[in-house]
Amino acid sequence: MSLKRRIGWSVAGLVTAGATALSVAVLVPSAQAGPADSATTVAAGKPIPVSSHDRVYTADQTSNTVSVIDPSTNKTLGTIALGAQRLGQVLNPQYTQDVGVHGLAYSMDHKRLAVVSITSDGVDIIDTATNKVVNHTDVGRASHEGWFTNDGKQFWVAARGTDTVTIVDAVHGGVITNLPVGAGPSKVVMSPDGKLAYINHIALPEITVVDVRSHRIVDHITGLADPFASDLAISPDGRELWVPHKRAGKTTVVDLVHDKIQAVLTTGPDTNHPNFADTPAGSFAYLTVGGLDETLAFRRTAYGTPTLVSTIHNTGHAPHGIWPSGDGTRLYVGMEKSDAVDVIDTGTNKVVSTIGVAQEPQALVYVPGASPDGTALNLGHQGVAQQATNVPTTLPDGRDGEAMDPVKGRGLEATVRPVAGLDMIQLQARGLQPAATFRASSVDTDGRQTPVVTFQTDANGNAPQVLAFAVFTGKSIAIQATGGTDRPTSAVSDMHGAGSATGVTSADLFYCDCCC
Repeated sequence: MSLKRRIGWSVAGLVTAGATALSVAVLVPSAQAGPADSATTVAAGKPIPVSSHDRVYTADQTSNTVSVIDPSTNKTLGTIALGAQRLGQVLNPQYTQDVGVHGLAYSMDHKRLAVVSITSDGVDIIDTATNKVVNHTDVGRASHEGWFTNDGKQFWVAARGTDTVTIVDAVHGGVITNLPVGAGPSKVVMSPDGKLAYINHIALPEITVVDVRSHRIVDHITGLADPFASDLAISPDGRELWVPHKRAGKTTVVDLVHDKIQAVLTTGPDTNHPNFADTPAGSFAYLTVGGLDETLAFRRTAYGTPTLVSTIHNTGHAPHGIWPSGDGTRLYVGMEKSDAVDVIDTGTNKVVSTIGVAQEPQALVYVPGASPDGTALNLGHQGVAQQATNVPTTLPDGRDGEAMDPVKGRGLEATVRPVAGLDMIQLQARGLQPAATFRASSVDTDGRQTPVVTFQTDANGNAPQVLAFAVFTGKSIAIQATGGTDRPTSAVSDMHGAGSATGVTSADLFYCDCCC
């Protein structure tokens, strides 16, 4: 690597010699979002107290909504509907709305919110004052997460399926250009001065560095712990990149000042989103670990390996997106499989409140001053009060699939949600026989089983996400090895559309296995 000569911003005075914690000049942790907060606030170096003008947003992948929360009351004000709930009208060949609402970012002036839909490959720019979509752009295949340029005029989004970063005109809509950046780009973040863009990958163990003005690749940060990195975060002071490796259960910490990999942390199964908060006790990095239902707090250090200082036990399943309040006193964590948001007090590292949101929250951002008038205009209620239910599971050998292994997580998780007249049945399996086919069945109170879906594990014995849609009336899910090696099938072929008074009824099912 040769980043030092290319970094156009200074970190002089940020590190006190011999100190175990950083003295951070910019005290606004939400600066990561834009990539900084408003120019006035950053110049003053002051935190932004929580108020009714602030908003927390979650991108809800199943209800295809954005949930809008008032952090001063910890209440969900409503949702912005960008598409129908899964199935419903989505299978209609004339359907034109968004599917798979997943990624979020906001502009430096806090006036615009960018929403990325990973299935329909679109970016919506939303006015935060009115909650209205101001423009929509179709972008590269399997688009995932992105970032606004400092002037707010462009939004850069990584497109996993086309190996490009799509640059969107955030003011008028439309694609400005596509930048080839290497296999499977997953997210874009930018340096605090907006001069450099950093892109991680799901197929390369490196970070691609792009000069924002010229669109040229200027460096590659190599030596990451694993090729698959779903998310990425840059610290508000611009000193570090934290790169979680979801499948490997590790996190790579990149020191951008000294051009090196600072540390590789073993963080746990489904390690996902990192973020940062500066508090009176020091500067901390936080990571969600979906497989253990935990959020980890690390004390950042000037050199060497960050120190784990707290393991926060979340109230629900699969913590995913995470963001601090403008003053760093609170962290907001989306519970992907519980359709809720945990509020964590950073002084005690305890969950102090849990907020119900719409269905399957993925990315989450906290935007100080997003609503200048403190209003909640143009919101609906799609997906609200339709929270997921996590049902018991049984493994092929009769063991409880929900039992938590402190290293591997749960062997089998089953989540059921109501969607558009059906139920979405979502399974995640870990540590099963590799490259094997399994049949999942709904189990009634009398023990009778009805097939739901068959699926195949990967080379590590995992199935990150298996989906089926039906009417679920069972009490639990059990899986058995089928002994076959055929391609996974849905319950359409298993049940031949016969239906059942127990467990599952309907032929409107399909199979999906992906990893976000």
